[in-house]
Amino acid sequence: MLNFSFNAFPLAELEVGHHFYWQLGNFKIHGETILTSWVVIGILLVFATLATRKVERVPAGFQNAMEYAVDFTRDLAKNSIGEKEYRPWVPFIGSLFLFIFLSNWSGALVPWRLFKLPAGELAAPTSDINTTVALALLTSLAYFYAGFSKKGLGYFGNYVQPVPFMLPFKIIEDFTKPLSLSFRLFGNILADELVVGVLVLLVPLFVPLLVMALGLFLSGIQALIFATLAATYIGEAMEEHGEEHGAH
Repeated sequence: MLNFSFNAFPLAELEVGHHFYWQLGNFKIHGETILTSWVVIGILLVFATLATRKVERVPAGFQNAMEYAVDFTRDLAKNSIGEKEYRPWVPFIGSLFLFIFLSNWSGALVPWRLFKLPAGELAAPTSDINTTVALALLTSLAYFYAGFSKKGLGYFGNYVQPVPFMLPFKIIEDFTKPLSLSFRLFGNILADELVVGVLVLLVPLFVPLLVMALGLFLSGIQALIFATLAATYIGEAMEEHGEEHGAH
C-alpha cells in the first residue's frame, strides 16, 4: 500500500487489501510491517551479539559467519566505491544487505500468517512498498552526502558533465534511482509471495517447495543487487570527472 497523507490534507493514497494501522499523531503507520521489521532487527542484533561476545583468533560458529558477512560486504563496497573511499561505507552497505537479505528470507521461511492480527496479516517487511521506498531514500541521502562531503558545492558540477545539456537528464536520474531501487525489490518479493500462495492452494506439496527454494535464491540475489547498486551510486557521487573508481 502507498499512503502519503495527513488527516486533513490527503496527498496521495493507493490501498490494496486491509492493513493493521497504528495512529501516530496525524500519521497512519503499518503496524504489521513495523512488527516484522522489529523481528528482523532483533534477529540481527542477537546474531551480532553472539558473534562478538567471545572473539577467538580462530573463528568458529557465529563469529565465523559474521566475519564472512563483513568480508563479503567489504569486498562489495571496495569493488563498487573504490579502495581509497570504501571503508566508511562498509557499515551502511552491510546493514542494507543484511536487513534486506533477512527480510526477504523471512517471507519464505517464517509462517507469518499463523500469527493473527485484528486486521491485515504479517508478511516480509520488504513486501511493503513503504519499506523499500524508505530504504531507497536512505540510499539517495547516502550518495548525496558522499558527494557533498568530498566535493562540497562542486558536486553540482556533475550535473553539467560532460556537457551542460545533460542537466535535466541528471536531475531526472536522481528521481529514477530510488524509484527503480524500491519498485524492483518490492515487486520481486511481493510476486514471490503471491506465486507461492497461489501454488499452495492449487498444488499443496511438491511444487510450492520447489518455488520456495527458487524464491530463497532470488531473494538473496535481490538483496545483493540493492546493496551493489547503493554502493555504485555512492562511488559515482564521489568520483571525479574522468576518474575511474573500483578495485585496484
